[in-house]
Amino acid sequence: MPHDSPGHSGTAKVSTTPTVLKVALPVPLRQLFDYLPQEGAPQPSPGTRVVVPFGRRRMVGIVVAAQAPASVAQDRLLRVGSVLDAGQPLLDGELLGLMHWCWQYYKHAPGDVLQAALPTALRKLGGALPEEPLQYRVSASGQERLGQPAGRAKAQFALLQLLAGGVKTPQELQDLGDRWRTTLARVMEQGWVQAEPLQPALLPVEPGPQLTAEQHAAVTAIQSVAGSFSCHLLDGVTGSGKTEVYLRLLEPVLREGKQAVVLVPEIGLTPQLIRRFQRRLGVSPVVLHSGLSEGERLSAWQSMRTGRAQLLIGTRSALFTPMPRLALIVLDEEHDASFKQQDGFRYSARDVAVKRAAGLGIPVLLGSATPSLESLNNAATGRYCHHRLRQRATQASLPDWQVLDMRQQASINGLAGASLQAIEECLDRGEQAMVFLNRRGYAPLLLCGQCGWHGRCDRCESNMTWHRSERRLSCHHCGNEKPVPRFCPDCRADDLRGIGEGTQQLEAGLRERFPNTLVWRFDRDSTRRKGVLEGQIEQVRSGQPCIMVGTQMLAKGHHFPAVTRVVVVNSDQALYSADFRALERLGQTLLQVAGRAGRADKPGQVLLQTYEPDSQALQLLVTRGYEAYAAWLLEDRRLAGLPPFAFQAQLRAEAAAKEHVLRFLEAASRVFPQGSGALFGPVPALMEKVAGRYRMYLLAQATQRAELHRQLDVWLEKLQALPAARQVRWAVDVDPQDQ
Repeated sequence: MPHDSPGHSGTAKVSTTPTVLKVALPVPLRQLFDYLPQEGAPQPSPGTRVVVPFGRRRMVGIVVAAQAPASVAQDRLLRVGSVLDAGQPLLDGELLGLMHWCWQYYKHAPGDVLQAALPTALRKLGGALPEEPLQYRVSASGQERLGQPAGRAKAQFALLQLLAGGVKTPQELQDLGDRWRTTLARVMEQGWVQAEPLQPALLPVEPGPQLTAEQHAAVTAIQSVAGSFSCHLLDGVTGSGKTEVYLRLLEPVLREGKQAVVLVPEIGLTPQLIRRFQRRLGVSPVVLHSGLSEGERLSAWQSMRTGRAQLLIGTRSALFTPMPRLALIVLDEEHDASFKQQDGFRYSARDVAVKRAAGLGIPVLLGSATPSLESLNNAATGRYCHHRLRQRATQASLPDWQVLDMRQQASINGLAGASLQAIEECLDRGEQAMVFLNRRGYAPLLLCGQCGWHGRCDRCESNMTWHRSERRLSCHHCGNEKPVPRFCPDCRADDLRGIGEGTQQLEAGLRERFPNTLVWRFDRDSTRRKGVLEGQIEQVRSGQPCIMVGTQMLAKGHHFPAVTRVVVVNSDQALYSADFRALERLGQTLLQVAGRAGRADKPGQVLLQTYEPDSQALQLLVTRGYEAYAAWLLEDRRLAGLPPFAFQAQLRAEAAAKEHVLRFLEAASRVFPQGSGALFGPVPALMEKVAGRYRMYLLAQATQRAELHRQLDVWLEKLQALPAARQVRWAVDVDPQDQ
């Protein structure tokens, strides 16, 4: 342990010089800790969980290395309390090496980083691996027993008869009643039934469609370099069949008994992907995301770790799952901001995926209809292989755009008359319409028409959103909630009104305007209960005329063949944002939403409501498309010296007192090391106060990545010694995505 570690004085001296274990513990300290192995026990291998004393607590750590000598005197070291994984280590050398790179690159505590590679159940003191799933079959002697009368052992005979029809899982044996386990134990004692590892079910396989020339070229090029590292950007317009390319690449991987992982940005995308992959590949993918129970996550993680399962579909953290035969990594919607962790261990799943593929010597495929500027720049400089899909797989044309100048339009519940007319015409033809607004709730502001009072969050620099049906005001930043007042709290007037629109208001207005049409709302509030999202998607896919109202939940990856009209409400905020990434994200969102229209045999149209119809950005996007738009943004970034033509890191700090944040950041700026990298700030975050805490940052930037990291490593040593650091919560964010 380090010299200042608690609880290590007064320990009995160790006379020999044994190997010392370097252990990562889940504490916010950027270091490993030294322990001695258990006396007289085998030395645990790297990747093994151990229970160790730490101060007055016992903690689960992971052995990272075994070496001598220790970083402190031998007589101050404690021994490992117990080894949790006496057999094979949970994490192999490949994954340990990846996590080591992660904590060095992202400047984070090793223990926190390694926790990301373990399911929650295995981070606890009592956490144990689940038993391997089994299936049961009748043995040869059991077949002989079936040829005899049942006698008095009717329950045992019934179990044998059930198994005579084929192997059964424990779940299938539950039909025999509550005492099936006891009965099974007895017939196994007799040798009539034998257990064996559960075999994955064989599913029927559906043939895929004929590939377009562009799809075929991409598949052929990527397969030609299988078995070696290469990074591929699959840049395909919405509806161009990127998923079909993924499937064609997965087929030989699974056929050869290897493993693959497909990362998606949203939990809501996994059900439809699972069904499609099952039908096409004949396997049931394992799923990993935050919506699963602790036990479900552990079971999925273990099935991939043991190699029992071949295909993993999951969100960001699924990338850290142990997979001994991993041969292909796919990131769908690689541009999506959710692939960057925004708190704690702040990593980019896209960049870590490329690093893991490089370490394994396997291909990694990044797919998107609106690639990130970083990926486009990597493709332009030859770091990535660039595969373009410019035609929709169904041969359908891309939707037409119509820009509606809201300065010249009357609106009802935020929808222009032309938008309502377009929706009505669409429904009259038996088609479906989508209305996009990335703002949930009924109205973003509740205002008193007499004195101007408006509902603000007490803990944030933010207005509270009015949720009319729930009769509450809610802060979407910190979760603070209040009941809606009946009268104005300031002047007691009965004149409270909503200003602006949210998805609830659009839903209510459309239900009133189209009373005989189904209106579905897709946002975090309406789909919170398990199964609701999947049920609504199935209803839409039935093809019945309907209107969908939703947030970004609707923009990603969904295929709704009957949708022909898309209306975009109030997307102008990004045009005024101080975040230099705002225009990139605006273009990506608009193109992704527009891509839901006209994906089948009927043409699509997108109506873009805006108060800035002459904006250069909007005009370029709707007239020349994303490729020209991205090229314009890249040139603008190059001239400004911004990423991807520079490399950045933020030192973020927050505290309940603003002066503490300023004092720390000013002290931090004074100890920033000399070098070619520059330091800017302190700068307040775009939302300075959240949940009662003030947030500010310093921004370090350099034209060379290696120089930036050299300065960061020196800087971190100095920051930890600053007295002002004890008064704030601070962290380093490498390659930040938010301001």
